[in-house]
Amino acid sequence: MLSGAIYALQQRAGFPVHIGGRTALGLLGLAHYLELNRRNTWLFMPGGTKLPPWLEKNQWDTNPKIITTSFLPVDAGIVSIELDGFKLKIAGAARAIMECLEMTPNHFELNEAWEIMQGLNALNPNTVQQLLVQCKSVKVKRLFLFFAQKADHVWFRKLKLDEINLGSGKRSIVSKGVYIPEYKITLPENLA
Repeated sequence: MLSGAIYALQQRAGFPVHIGGRTALGLLGLAHYLELNRRNTWLFMPGGTKLPPWLEKNQWDTNPKIITTSFLPVDAGIVSIELDGFKLKIAGAARAIMECLEMTPNHFELNEAWEIMQGLNALNPNTVQQLLVQCKSVKVKRLFLFFAQKADHVWFRKLKLDEINLGSGKRSIVSKGVYIPEYKITLPENLA
């Protein structure tokens, strides 16, 4: 089982790896769609980290997909859950949706991110605030705030937007789309 391997990496070998993105949202009961084919397990770790080759070479019950990124601090927004008898570190809901947004548009669909965001009405505004302040990705922050505002979440109104650095300049998430001046992003027409 991949969960045992992840436990060994996290607890025994001390690797800064965690289950994140869509997989974490699924484990938390927040993913919008069920995957019908062989499930992927999205693993996140800081850039420059090398996992042992056996992780990707072995046959597991799920397919490990590894994302190396440092857009958030290693331990920010991480929670522990019990899975297959192992206590594992996974991304909490706020971090997990930010990881999905980090993977857009190449590894994660913007439409699915929007649909998931609509259901995230119970996020803790203090956790969200801390993650957004610590986040190094302007794209992630702008998309997250745009989706949260569009979903009209109560917790969004409690955020201190003036403390969140949204960078400068425009960002195009897609080549042809609708420009959102408030967040300086270009999105597909169906999401604007």
